[in-house]
Amino acid sequence: MAKGATIYRAHLELSHVDRDVYADLQFSLARHPSETIERAIVRLLAFGLRYRDGLEFGRGLSTKDEPDLWHREGDGRVSEWIEVGQPDSKRLIKASRQSTRCLLFAFGEGVHRWRKAQLEGMNIPENLGVVCLDDSFIRSLAAEADRQIRWSMTVAEGTIFLTTGDKTFETSPEIWLGDPLG
Repeated sequence: MAKGATIYRAHLELSHVDRDVYADLQFSLARHPSETIERAIVRLLAFGLRYRDGLEFGRGLSTKDEPDLWHREGDGRVSEWIEVGQPDSKRLIKASRQSTRCLLFAFGEGVHRWRKAQLEGMNIPENLGVVCLDDSFIRSLAAEADRQIRWSMTVAEGTIFLTTGDKTFETSPEIWLGDPLG
């Protein structure tokens, strides 16, 4: 029998000073059986960094035609398509064509090689934004994660301050294209 998704209960206290977004959110996050905890953590981070009413998680890794997160307008148009990881440049171009704004939260081993292979030489769409998240920051958050995730996240002047339990972590993501945090 196939293993089902692991469900995480998340409570996110968000203060995104740079975007003037403040929220106290509770929701569930499903982690696909083939998804690493680090990737799930990055999806959760992307949710907090891009939060606005109507932002939702895609159906997961097994659904190739959907992003990791997205925001759709009332008429069904995709206003924001959000990917995490190291997708193929063709996927990013397609996503950029299907949305008003396409964002990538890149991370993981080999991310700088990925950048060289996929972004350099690519005809970059104007609506594409790319940010690189620090692997040690992601690994630290993943090590603290359990099925009940409680984060207090503040974003100010491009720096993320995140408290979980009695530990606080800080990182300044590296902006590669556009303004993905704004």
